[in-house]
Amino acid sequence: MAPRGFPYPDLTDYLAALERAGELRRVSVPVDPTLEISEIVTRTVRAGGPALLFEKPTRGEMPVAINLFGTHKRMAMALGVTDVDEIGARIGELIRPELPVGWSGIREGLGKLMQLKSVPPKRVRSAPCQEVVHDRVDLNRLPGLQTWPGDGGVFHNFGLTHTRHPETGKRNLGLYRLQQHSPDTLGMHWQIHKDSTAHHAVAERRGERLPVAIAIGCDPVVSYAATAPLPGDIDEYLFAGFLRGERVEMVDCVSVPLQVPAHAQIVLEGYVEPGERHPEGPFGDHTGFYTPVEQFPVLHVTAMSSQRNPVYHSIITSKPPQEDGGIGYATERIFLPLIRMLIPDIVDMALPEPGVFHNCLIVSIQKRYPKHAQKVMNAIWGAHLLSLTKLIVVVDDDCDPHDYHEVAFRAFGNVDYTHDLLLTSGPVDHLDHASYQQFWGGKAGLDATRKLPTEGYTRGWPAPAEMAPEVRDLVDRRWKEYGL
Repeated sequence: MAPRGFPYPDLTDYLAALERAGELRRVSVPVDPTLEISEIVTRTVRAGGPALLFEKPTRGEMPVAINLFGTHKRMAMALGVTDVDEIGARIGELIRPELPVGWSGIREGLGKLMQLKSVPPKRVRSAPCQEVVHDRVDLNRLPGLQTWPGDGGVFHNFGLTHTRHPETGKRNLGLYRLQQHSPDTLGMHWQIHKDSTAHHAVAERRGERLPVAIAIGCDPVVSYAATAPLPGDIDEYLFAGFLRGERVEMVDCVSVPLQVPAHAQIVLEGYVEPGERHPEGPFGDHTGFYTPVEQFPVLHVTAMSSQRNPVYHSIITSKPPQEDGGIGYATERIFLPLIRMLIPDIVDMALPEPGVFHNCLIVSIQKRYPKHAQKVMNAIWGAHLLSLTKLIVVVDDDCDPHDYHEVAFRAFGNVDYTHDLLLTSGPVDHLDHASYQQFWGGKAGLDATRKLPTEGYTRGWPAPAEMAPEVRDLVDRRWKEYGL
């Protein structure tokens, strides 16, 4: 029985809702998953176009759904709201003011949210994702994509990967690209900062295989939850249940000791051998560049199941703008209240899409004392995955961080780079090609706030040249009369 209440218990329900809203276009002609789908989707995203359902891919045995989250409207639809800010507001209302600030406060706050909503996942005995258990594993049934000409082969780009910590039993749900090495093996692109990497490291130390399950084509909230930057001890399915307002149905895998979403379209199960690595890549990633070939673990797929008429879900990554822009914006707005719990000085923030979300962060603060902006910068660089941020721009609270023209005006011409630029070094994203060595590099913080005499600025910060309010009001009233 499908869950009731949340509008999309299944990916196909979400696709139907998109179609009713005029947000989905069916492509009924044959289209090649090698490069052709990528080019069509890239043009569609950049034109602000609809989600696409390629009904007849020339490779694989099922239709391809893509660009499901590519606009703010579709991202809000995916999460069952009219605006993703509604979710941030819900979180802000539920977080109690007596919670401690800092990282412990985030963990306690998230835990309290989950308890308040009573949304742990629910185990079921049978599930649509196991309607068909295939006699043999053949990944060529899936219309995996070759996105760019220099890619190392076919990749599956929206496989939700499940692992458990071998000692604590804590589950992790993550979204990682999966290179198809053969009809029954996949490359696991487990980057250095990811929780699955830690699970695999413990299993290797113990000399054990690590069980893995991959779900493709889940409901949109579960798919989003796999991308969310949660603390390692918060179950992504608790978070998905909070977003849905109801429990996520899970089913035991057929061959490994893990659970997967009951309403996934396709499930792959298997194990990673300790010590085994295989060259993975190149891959045209969200940075807009090819990531080089590296050695990564190999998943041996031992079981494959699906719904009777499955839909394959994927995504295109490349230089922004791309579909992940909608996902990144949702994360920014949903997690703002929790970031403010960690760093109460922050009034608002923006993660500009051209900065591929983890390279640049703009924050506004209500400045109260000398070097307040620098204090905020250092707090950000110590905050979980925000530690990967390469450029931080701090503005006063009368500046909207999403007004990039105003932010640029303040950052470009209203700073003294001798005094207002903070340079440091620290961890960077695994995929960052700009750092001179992998995994760490230089960072910059720009203080674009008004300067105080106590910061050594003695000239007197000038008043902005702005029109008198009474004149603005007069022109507002007479605007139509002027015919402008």
